[in-house]
Amino acid sequence: MARHVLVVGGAGYIGSHMVALLAERGHAVTVLDDLSSGHRDAVLAGELVVGDLGDRALLDALLGGRRFDAVMHFAARIQVAESVAQPARYYRNNVAATLTLLEAMLAHGVGAFVFSSTAAVYGEPQRVPIDEDHPKAPVNPYGRSKWMVEQMLADLEAAHGLRSVSLRYFNAAGADPAGRLGERHDPETHLIPLVLQAAAGRREAVTVFGTDYDTHDGTCIRDYVHVADLCEAHLLALERLWAGAPGGAFNLGNGNGFSVREVIETARRVTGRAIRVREGPRRAGDPARLVADSRRAREVLGWRPRHDALETIVAHAWAWESARA
Repeated sequence: MARHVLVVGGAGYIGSHMVALLAERGHAVTVLDDLSSGHRDAVLAGELVVGDLGDRALLDALLGGRRFDAVMHFAARIQVAESVAQPARYYRNNVAATLTLLEAMLAHGVGAFVFSSTAAVYGEPQRVPIDEDHPKAPVNPYGRSKWMVEQMLADLEAAHGLRSVSLRYFNAAGADPAGRLGERHDPETHLIPLVLQAAAGRREAVTVFGTDYDTHDGTCIRDYVHVADLCEAHLLALERLWAGAPGGAFNLGNGNGFSVREVIETARRVTGRAIRVREGPRRAGDPARLVADSRRAREVLGWRPRHDALETIVAHAWAWESARA
């Protein structure tokens, strides 16, 4: 059955892919985005409303003027280093503005919410792979802001019946398999697009931060999950809420870790290009390994990632990067 979904942050990287998927599955979509990091031309379907997530008057007009069956939230600030330098900015946007949205939802009777969370809620891993019951000890304001929202959601469900699913991403990567959408952050901080920018000649080199970790090649190991598979998981979570099933939190990763050097070598094979590498010191707070245990999402949501090979993730990202170049 067709539903109407408000996608907050739907002009950004993951949000725009979600908007496209919802429209392909027959749902009506309205996007709310301030375009501070999103792109107007990335909204491939539905109506775009340009505005601030924390603007209660705007939210009241939007939620009161249309009937929505759910809200999906992709509008957080996401740069860890920036969150350390400007914590108030992160708490204002990621926590306070999200609370404003949730209060508006309650006021207008919208009872289903899917939240874009993060593996940063776990902090330094005590065990790998990381499951959802791992202790929550975020080590930076970005991770703390996401964990605060997850706790707010639990309290609002207990008090008011607002039902939600929190999806904890590990490393979102790749691009729309059809080539319509991809990553274009400014500044770019994610490894795969940085490597591919070096392959395309838009960046002189890529820096490897730390080569002396306790891993097979000395570089950090991370779990990369294709953006299209992420969006499928969001849709499954939404359908679960619409079916009246309990919400909860789920990890989203492919369960395989790849080192920084493995990502670079894969990019060399996929692109056929030389990629210059510089070696730099470790960055504070970078664990040696971050790999997801996503069995709960597979078992409870029925999630089946289709693009989990690193070569596929890099190939789709390279098609997008090549089209931009």
